[in-house]
Amino acid sequence: MSPKADNPSLQVNLGSLKLKNPVIAASGTFGYGEEYSGIIPLEALGGIVTKGLSLEPRQGNPPPRLAETPAGMLNAIGLENVGLEIFLQEKLPFLRKARCPVLVNIFGSTVEEYAELAKRLSAVDGIAGLEVNISCPNVKAGGAIFAAEPKTVYKVISKIRRATSSFLMVKLSPNVADIGKIALAAEEAGADAVSLINTLTGLAIDVQTRTPVLGNITGGLSGPAIKPIGLRMVWQAAQVVRIPVVGIGGIVTAKDALEYLIAGATAIQVGTAHFIDPRAGLKIIEGISGYLKANGIPNLSSLIGSLKTQGA
Repeated sequence: MSPKADNPSLQVNLGSLKLKNPVIAASGTFGYGEEYSGIIPLEALGGIVTKGLSLEPRQGNPPPRLAETPAGMLNAIGLENVGLEIFLQEKLPFLRKARCPVLVNIFGSTVEEYAELAKRLSAVDGIAGLEVNISCPNVKAGGAIFAAEPKTVYKVISKIRRATSSFLMVKLSPNVADIGKIALAAEEAGADAVSLINTLTGLAIDVQTRTPVLGNITGGLSGPAIKPIGLRMVWQAAQVVRIPVVGIGGIVTAKDALEYLIAGATAIQVGTAHFIDPRAGLKIIEGISGYLKANGIPNLSSLIGSLKTQGA
């Protein structure tokens, strides 16, 4: 066995963004950061992605909004959020003190809304970049999600890119025919990175009442159940794009994170696991460091994309 690396480097680069480690708190499961600040030191994380933000406040979907499933959960929150103005006034002052990179997750129902959000946030101090959630219905295109086709991905990301020079990460939906083509369209439109996967659409039924468990009928499936799909899609995306890929989906342990890194992810996001254990992200960081030490790997970067597929 190789000699142990006593102090391995966990630093990774997402384009112009330098992270002290590859573990980022995912959007929608970490609030606006402050909710977890009394439990964990936020500066220990590689980064934070805020709860999704729209131009105007949203109330979200009717309850029930959450349903536990085998090895995961369904959520139909409906992108409830405080809106841009309240975010800037009440949430951003705390995030400026987080001492780790903060990405603001944004979404809209039209291309113009995305661009306006990006433009206004690009003029704000204390934000390291944007994560664009394109798993939203385009109201001007009959409700089809922006993420569904390469041409719509290219259109919305191109518009956002023209509106801002900020670091731009595009969060991709798994509910598509060819994730590679979608990732490539985001890159060609000017994305600095892609993150994947968002939740898969699912349904839960109460057999006693024969009604949907969720008030919205369907919801997004997350948690360990989706990890094999997330891994496959991250690996496929990493084969075709030159920009960094950030892995999301069912990451609960350091082993889960390492699988994504080996598959080609430069960094990973921890989501549903934070509902189970608020310290999950910290434990994953410690586990990755322990793995590098035990295997004599001095730099995490050498592990990224090291999957061996010959003869498979």
